[in-house]
Amino acid sequence: MKYSFALVLAAAVLPLGSAPAQQAPAPTPAEVDAPWPEAWFEIFKLAPGKQEEFIRRIGQADEVAAAGGFPPIQLFFHENGADFDVILFKPVTGIKPTPEQEAAMSRKRKELGLPSGPAYFVNIRELVANHTDSKTYGPLSAATWLAKLDKWRAENPPRKAATGK
Repeated sequence: MKYSFALVLAAAVLPLGSAPAQQAPAPTPAEVDAPWPEAWFEIFKLAPGKQEEFIRRIGQADEVAAAGGFPPIQLFFHENGADFDVILFKPVTGIKPTPEQEAAMSRKRKELGLPSGPAYFVNIRELVANHTDSKTYGPLSAATWLAKLDKWRAENPPRKAATGK
C-alpha cells in the first residue's frame, strides 16, 4: 500500500499538537545538581548451548548482590533483530558497598561456591562467544539532560576570541 507524502507528514506531525499535555515535568534543581547517573550496558553473544548456564550464573550473582542489599541485574533477552543473546543493564551510581555489605556478599559468594577476581572472568568466559560493554549516563529525561547542559554552559562561558589589538 502506498502512502502519500502528505498523509505521512500529517501522521508525523499529529503527535506534536498534543505534546504539551504529555510533556514531562521540568527537572528539579536537585536533579540538575545531582551527579550524572551512570550505568553499564553489557551485550553478550553466548557460546552455543550455554545460554541457560549463563543466566543461572547471573541469578547467582543476583543472590550475592541481594546479600549486600543491592538490586538484581536487569536482563533483556533477544527476540528479534541484532545478533545478541542477552543485554545486561547495571546502574552504578551510588553503588559502593560498605565493608559490612562487602563481607555479606563475600560470605554468600563462598556459600554458593562462586569464584571471584580473575577466576570469575576465566570461568564466565567459558560461556561467552562475544561481549561488548558501554558505560553510559542515564537514565535521564531529555529535560534533565538539557538542564544539566544549560547549567554547565552558564558555569563555563566560552572564551572570548583574541582580537589581536
